Amino acid sequence: MVLQQSDLTLLFLHPCPVNCSFCGILRSGTKMTFYDDIYPFYPLQRTSFSFSGRLLTIILVFLVLAVSLLLILPGIRGRTRLFWLFRIITSLFIGVVLVVLNYTNSWAEARMTTNATYKSFSNAVINAEVGLHVGLYGINVTLRGNPIVQFNETIDYNEMFSWHSTIEEEYEKALEKGLPNPILYIVEKFTLSSPCGLIYQYRHSGRFASATLWTAFCCWMLTNILFSMPVILYAGYMMMTTAAFIFFSMVSFSTIMNVPHCVFSIGTDSFVTEYSQSFWLALATGVLCTIIGILVVTFNFLMPEKMKAAFSVGVDSCEDEEDSCGEGYLNSVFMDGSMILPLTTKTTAD
Repeated sequence: MVLQQSDLTLLFLHPCPVNCSFCGILRSGTKMTFYDDIYPFYPLQRTSFSFSGRLLTIILVFLVLAVSLLLILPGIRGRTRLFWLFRIITSLFIGVVLVVLNYTNSWAEARMTTNATYKSFSNAVINAEVGLHVGLYGINVTLRGNPIVQFNETIDYNEMFSWHSTIEEEYEKALEKGLPNPILYIVEKFTLSSPCGLIYQYRHSGRFASATLWTAFCCWMLTNILFSMPVILYAGYMMMTTAAFIFFSMVSFSTIMNVPHCVFSIGTDSFVTEYSQSFWLALATGVLCTIIGILVVTFNFLMPEKMKAAFSVGVDSCEDEEDSCGEGYLNSVFMDGSMILPLTTKTTAD
């Protein structure tokens, strides 16, 4: 393809909407070759975005549910209103955590800043922060340049590789896209042909952890149903069951730490994965469910009537001690059964 003078004039007057590297080379007046560290025929990398759209949807659903439940608070009088506020917020927090933990990519993480080759067929070396983020359904590999713009490119990659599909297929697509070497190196460790065997460790442990988390979510829903019935004791037991399944999910994921670690070496540096935010959030949620379950069971044995009154089940009483119940009047005639209905006699005319 030969560009005419008129085509070049239009190119300079009307900037390229995608800001491709080919147009940038033409504007700079330099000659483009295959070894200029710029590869214009690869698709542009996706912009790094640290928050998943799926997580945003889940949080918005629970926020709408929270607002809907909080609308009933103005109709509750006295100190009971504060109890219901605490109960709604705590319950929804546990529920949203159980769902979100299935889709986060921060159960285990590893980060390091190193000098590494950028892409294949190039001697260009970049300084960047490489990150590996492990979730229950896949891994997320990030690469961020330091500075972010190097060799006329924005080095800010955020690539997701899921266990649902064959990891080899996603690895081949990454090769076709021309992703940087540090990302390809990390993903290659999770392929079936890798001697590390990371795919077997992380995929199976993640699946069992996800299954137990969904079981904990079902127990959480059953707990809320039991709290609205006059069986507070069983609700406390079910809350502790929820905590137990959360701990089971953590134990399942922790099995990846019992096998020999595969060291990731990029450039002259190396790193290994460690527990991250989602793991510790699961631990905190499990402890919270355990404390709530123990308190409910203990108070139900010590003061069962007050517990029923607190959860507004099975007891009709004044909501507050300082609020006096209204006076009632009884009709003693009806209560004593002393009302005598007039008898009508039927007379017949002779």
